[in-house]
Amino acid sequence: MKGEKKQRILVVDDEENLRHLLSVLLKKQGYGVESAVDGEEALRMLAADPYDFVLSDILMPKMDGREMLAEIVSRGIRSTVIMMSAYGTIDTAIECMKLGAYDYISKPFKNDEIVLVLKKALERERLKEENRRLKAEIHGESSFAGIISKNSAMQELFTLVRKLCDYKTTVLVTGDSGTGKELLARALHFEGVRKD
Repeated sequence: MKGEKKQRILVVDDEENLRHLLSVLLKKQGYGVESAVDGEEALRMLAADPYDFVLSDILMPKMDGREMLAEIVSRGIRSTVIMMSAYGTIDTAIECMKLGAYDYISKPFKNDEIVLVLKKALERERLKEENRRLKAEIHGESSFAGIISKNSAMQELFTLVRKLCDYKTTVLVTGDSGTGKELLARALHFEGVRKD
């Protein structure tokens, strides 16, 4: 994780010893770690500050992990949630995944298991972000005002029209019938300085 921003993890568990163990382990791995004793406290912390990951037990007082997970999803919080439980079954794991958890870990777990799941989750988030960035980049290069084309002649035309948008000048658009002159004229008007 050198050279990257420190990933933040919120550990949610009612067992103080486990919160401490996970905090020490994850800090050694280079993560920024904070903890909460139940789902209610976790939601307050998530509302105040973004976390990259939430590592949560399922069975807790006040608000359990499943309720917390459902609330995270309904509020649109973009943290990757990993659930843990000593009392879980395959059905519990499937239920958590359907609710929106990235993964499910059974207690007791090996330290390497936690680290590996977080590395995989981090890589998935990196790929999702790269995908979003590339889509935006492609959309920006191959489209203009709702007109989409990967044709090299159209790309040159988009570049020229983007330059023209900055000027209050008259533009004559010519071409054969059905080639999109009207589309281009509208795009130039609505993207240019005359749109207001």
